[in-house]
Amino acid sequence: MYPELMVIPMREELVRAGINETRTAEDVDAALAQPGTTMLVVNSICGCAAGKMRPGVRMALSNSANLPDYKITVFAGQDREATERARGYFEGHPPTSPAIAILRDGKLVYLMQRFVIEQSTAQQIAGELVRAFDEFCAKATA
Repeated sequence: MYPELMVIPMREELVRAGINETRTAEDVDAALAQPGTTMLVVNSICGCAAGKMRPGVRMALSNSANLPDYKITVFAGQDREATERARGYFEGHPPTSPAIAILRDGKLVYLMQRFVIEQSTAQQIAGELVRAFDEFCAKATA
């Protein structure tokens, strides 16, 4: 684990974007028990999180008409219990960090894993997230 002082800016980057930290397993369960859609970001100290994932998430949130109802994050390598619990919702997928998931009513409907993040630019990640928000987070119209 890295010293907490070192990861504060990495945490705050997502918090400033309106994403709530979940630092315990109980926090993760409570957040994902809410009805609706939740984006869950598995944050990381790695370079692809800093240069691609976090900027891509911020761009997507500021450029999409369809946003998840809730937005939460866990920090891999720091908040271990929360991260393990979050990954437990990604049934059938190997644990990676960083990662970005969309869950509907606590069930995984979308997952962008590290190998996609590593091969993409921040702009490509943002575009893919906007597409995923449109598909999975759009509100039904009457």
